Amino acid sequence: MIEFYKMSGSGNDFIIIDNLDLSLDVGDLSEFARKICQRKFSVGADGLVIIEPSAIADFKWQFFNSDGSVAEMCGNASRCVARFAYMKGIAAAEMSWETIAGLISASVTDDVVKVRLTDPSPVESAITLEADGQTFILDAVDTGVPHAVAFIDNLDHYDVQANGRKIRFHDYFSPRGTNADFAEAPDRHHITVRTYERGVEGETLACGTGMVAAVIAAAQRGLVDSPVNVLARGGETLRVYFENQDGCWREIYLEGPVKMVYQGMLFAEAYQS
Repeated sequence: MIEFYKMSGSGNDFIIIDNLDLSLDVGDLSEFARKICQRKFSVGADGLVIIEPSAIADFKWQFFNSDGSVAEMCGNASRCVARFAYMKGIAAAEMSWETIAGLISASVTDDVVKVRLTDPSPVESAITLEADGQTFILDAVDTGVPHAVAFIDNLDHYDVQANGRKIRFHDYFSPRGTNADFAEAPDRHHITVRTYERGVEGETLACGTGMVAAVIAAAQRGLVDSPVNVLARGGETLRVYFENQDGCWREIYLEGPVKMVYQGMLFAEAYQS
């Protein structure tokens, strides 16, 4: 049996496995992730994080979306992993770890985690795309993973599932594809964000890198000032901090509470055909 932990960052839920001793032996990890992230048939989650040893940081992770694809980075998983590592004694309250996107650092205070993300790419503003007779005006930015942000009125009633899928698979973003974020900024310190996530292939209750992408796109448009309170679809509010240094967005932080939901043991039936 395999020990695992289930954690939630604002409704974005993850399975976390401590593999510091490198004893995990389940064959193809992408297929393992796909199977145990299936809701109703296994544990169910938006993603899987496997923690392994690192020579340059407190640890490194392997991160898989629920469809088994590898993701470079995930903001809410980062918050969950930081609290997990602190609770398990893997790292101190101030820590760093390796991801495909680069080194990520975080600080933990009780159940609140503040993560410093890698510097985003320059914002590619006002991209106009056509899809199925619709016109989308998007701002693209990579916050560890690619995002395309559209600013929408009446966001609560917007069809994120249908329109997000059109953007996510649009030829413009081929071959990587993109996450699609839809945002509404009522004032200079508040923004609401809904995200269609690549790899989950649907709207999630929260997306940390998507929240950051929407804030940076809004800042680029002159709509918001740091810090920004970001309302996620799941109802929780996170905070994003940023600085503009010589025209570049730097010192990007994502802060908010995370929940340790439960600890369990995974039987082979949960991931074997």
